[in-house]
Amino acid sequence: MHHRTPSPLGGPPRPFDQILQQAGQIIYGKQQEIRLALACLLANGHLLIEDLPGMGKTTLAHTLARLLGLQFSRIQFTSDLLPADITGVSIFERNSGEFRFLPGPVFAQLVLADEINRATPKTQSALLEAMEEGQVTSEGQTRPLPRPFFVIATQNPAHQIGTFPLPESQLDRFLMRIEMGYPDRAAERELLASGGQRNRADNLAALISADQLPAIQRQVTAIHAAGPLIDYVQALVEATRQDPAFRHGLSPRAGLALLSAARAWAWLDGRDMVIPDDVQAVLPAVACHRLRTARQGEAAPIEDVRRLVQSVAIP
Repeated sequence: MHHRTPSPLGGPPRPFDQILQQAGQIIYGKQQEIRLALACLLANGHLLIEDLPGMGKTTLAHTLARLLGLQFSRIQFTSDLLPADITGVSIFERNSGEFRFLPGPVFAQLVLADEINRATPKTQSALLEAMEEGQVTSEGQTRPLPRPFFVIATQNPAHQIGTFPLPESQLDRFLMRIEMGYPDRAAERELLASGGQRNRADNLAALISADQLPAIQRQVTAIHAAGPLIDYVQALVEATRQDPAFRHGLSPRAGLALLSAARAWAWLDGRDMVIPDDVQAVLPAVACHRLRTARQGEAAPIEDVRRLVQSVAIP
């Protein structure tokens, strides 16, 4: 772990150095992906992980929940899953003569929505509404979700049989989308020798408690973004709108998402201001799922976003 410069916000975030280190011992060779996932949660965003089965998506979600001391819940999305299976249901109790609400698995601090694109759009939207509103409305009654509340959704690539792709408007609710990808040769050798790491995640101790997270998130939002840095973010967003490779450019909300993710990245480095490197580090994860290629209408490849970065001058 490289040395981090102390920050006037109370020194370098040492527990998070430990979180990154311990998560790296469970998920081999994926330090960048772990760090992006952590930045996403610190920026109070939801995360989408898209990849083939067996790439470590579930292990990553479970590991972060353990290390951050978050109450964890996993929902396996299937084609016959109903909205009430996620949000909960009211049952009539004969003894009291009243209805009692049984909360569904969405009532947790970190919810893993596994293979979200295997469920029907109606069931998908039940989760996505809860993400947007931070509450669940059932039979006319509104119930707040726990705080903090994060969703890590996984989806298989859209070309797989039996999937319902998330619409663009729903994709926008995820601050970031990442891919795990195959491990490199050394990491895979270590994984094979250890027999898999899922069980080790169960034994991890929390390095912070869930009730510390809101204060940390307030520190993240206080990270300074100077005028020229905001100009740079705006220039990147505008460049996506003028680039013929994309069907349409990033929205103003995507610009805000980019800035909040960059603040979290800077905070993880122990800095109290955002620099262009932070923006570049998070840009593919924030932008690729929000952009569509002009020709096929698919999510923009990372190469297109990196090419865009080359074309925009740093102020």
